[in-house]
Amino acid sequence: MTKQSKSDQTRQKILTTGRQLVTKGGFNAVGLSLILNASGVPKGSFYHYFPSKEAFGEALLQDYVAEYRTRLDALMKMDGTAAEKLMTFCAAWLDQERQAGLVSTCLVVKLGAEVADLSESMRKVLDNGVKVLIAMLADLLWEGAHDGSLLPQDDPDAVAETLYAEWLGAAILSKLAADQRPLERALINTQARLIADAHKGENQ
Repeated sequence: MTKQSKSDQTRQKILTTGRQLVTKGGFNAVGLSLILNASGVPKGSFYHYFPSKEAFGEALLQDYVAEYRTRLDALMKMDGTAAEKLMTFCAAWLDQERQAGLVSTCLVVKLGAEVADLSESMRKVLDNGVKVLIAMLADLLWEGAHDGSLLPQDDPDAVAETLYAEWLGAAILSKLAADQRPLERALINTQARLIADAHKGENQ
């Protein structure tokens, strides 16, 4: 692994700290002074790393998408059936045993509507990241149809997009209500619609 230079380490520290603050407060509401103070970086140094706040936001989202992609790749490579992988992905949205789930850290939930109106470059980064995720879900549906763990779908790409939309909507409702029940219902619905084992009893 290539060792990061001090400049790269500082840049990454700004991105990591910035993501934590933006996840809680939103992009517009979090000023550069707050980010830099929390990062321990002099204010005048910011423009050495990012030419503007929008460029910082774009880099922040690229960093988030790259990290998420790494997690998805690890999920796809794990042992088990496609159904088990899908349920692992779905369960990760929920808070469990005092550990925050994806809803607490998902920048699509937090920033999707905000950046769509704020910045075309930031919108594209987040949109491309979502498309990668949907493609991964479609691959799982294809894999599950072949290993028998998921019900075959006529159009896995469309089903994957609908599935993600359902989970994203449930995540937003859960945030609004401060209640995980919309996510729990989405999990039950996903199992009922897609998991092959859930339909065995109906066909016997």
